[in-house]
Amino acid sequence: MTPSAAFPGTPTPGDGALPVPADGAPARPGPRRRDRRGRGLRGPLLPPGLPAARTRADRFDDLVLAVVERLEARWGEQLDGTEFAVEDVPPSDPAPWEDGTVPLGRCFPAESGQPARVVVYRRPVEARAFDDDDLADLVRDVVVEQVAHLLARSPEDIDPRYDGD
Repeated sequence: MTPSAAFPGTPTPGDGALPVPADGAPARPGPRRRDRRGRGLRGPLLPPGLPAARTRADRFDDLVLAVVERLEARWGEQLDGTEFAVEDVPPSDPAPWEDGTVPLGRCFPAESGQPARVVVYRRPVEARAFDDDDLADLVRDVVVEQVAHLLARSPEDIDPRYDGD
């Protein structure tokens, strides 16, 4: 019994419906080269140069970078080699000294060849901010607090504009 006799309407190998490789099994269709309506691939909705084309993560990274640049101008020698990073969410295992709250940032001192690191967690910080101005203030406070912890100083010593609210 042929496959088309068992299932009417099923193309058989060799009838032109599917390409037939040397072993006789029908080949799987490859990736599409165009979209299904034949109009070509879609382009970006906004050109990359427009401000609206930047994501929230990109804008958050810019806020952190601006604070770090300001702090490095003042504390450059003490922060030499320190890495600053942004992660979306903190890991699920809290540090032993952290209580049950979600951390906004962490600092990791230099140890065994690894440089010191300051990490800011984007999603918890964004969740606590009311608007863009509050977000900028909160990012500054989180970075200043982590740098202060790293350098064993008070946040007011690190940045005189720190208010701790």
